[in-house]
Amino acid sequence: MTAVQPAQDNRLDWESASTGLPASAEVLAAANINPRTGLATDYLNHFNEAIMLLELIPDMPDCYELFLEWQPLSYAEHFVKSNFKGRELAIAAYDAAPSAVRKEFDAIVAKMTRILSTVGDAMRTVQQDATRARLAEQAARWVKPMIGAAGGIINGRDEQSDIDSIMAQ
Repeated sequence: MTAVQPAQDNRLDWESASTGLPASAEVLAAANINPRTGLATDYLNHFNEAIMLLELIPDMPDCYELFLEWQPLSYAEHFVKSNFKGRELAIAAYDAAPSAVRKEFDAIVAKMTRILSTVGDAMRTVQQDATRARLAEQAARWVKPMIGAAGGIINGRDEQSDIDSIMAQ
């Protein structure tokens, strides 16, 4: 992995220094990384893939085998394996993200991973397509809102944003 390069003139980038993130807000935003949180929504594609596979299982029972191939990946592992243009920056920004943001994000990622892994283990043991379909439907119902919540964390949703969203309805 290559280190994030300093500003063109080799002076400290004061905007990024004040946030603790490895680049300015403009550089992060251009790389599809939220400048406030240091996180990128691209990571959620990893979980969306699992949901897509789960949603196929009720109509195409043999797709459970594809779901069983899905493996949990950490944030860094996802970006190392991806074609994401700013993957080194995404990993560095995650490492430098505010600890409260990372703690909340990592907690929801751990829950999603536990659910998907547990469902995969269960699908390996059951024999009936109908049982796999029920497992798949339930797991998707549990994980989908968590993906939305993780997206909210990535996008810097805060309590006031939640209140504004509720009031706008």
